[in-house]
Amino acid sequence: MVILGLDYGGKRIGAAVTDPLEIAATALETIERTSDGAEFDEIGRLIDERNVEMILVGLPLRMDGSEGIQVRKVRSFVKDLKRRFPNVQIETSDERLSSAQAHRVLSDAGSSNRVRKRNVDSMSAQLILNRYLQRRSTEKRQQEEDSADQ
Repeated sequence: MVILGLDYGGKRIGAAVTDPLEIAATALETIERTSDGAEFDEIGRLIDERNVEMILVGLPLRMDGSEGIQVRKVRSFVKDLKRRFPNVQIETSDERLSSAQAHRVLSDAGSSNRVRKRNVDSMSAQLILNRYLQRRSTEKRQQEEDSADQ
């Protein structure tokens, strides 16, 4: 299954996608948010071009796990996604520290501030998606081990 990962932000939405075998995620592009909702057209284009079956949206929980204003904005965005793309499964996943980690990865790679600013959202989406894939893989392996023990 191909999964589209989205990192929703105030001005931009980072995008990443998995391969069909769900082995790894690749950063795609950063989608500019607009007042007319054109970002949904861009997301629809990605869904069609990549044969996306699921969208994973990062949920920016606070460090203590509580929800703040940004989580409410993301939940509203998710409702809009569900309304616009009813045939695509949509889930959220904890994204704590993904932006900080993306900044660190890009900085360690020697990216300039301008390049980091342009790529941090899509890198965050890639990190969110890779964490999700790792968690699912671990859960699947654990279920298989539990079944074998029975």
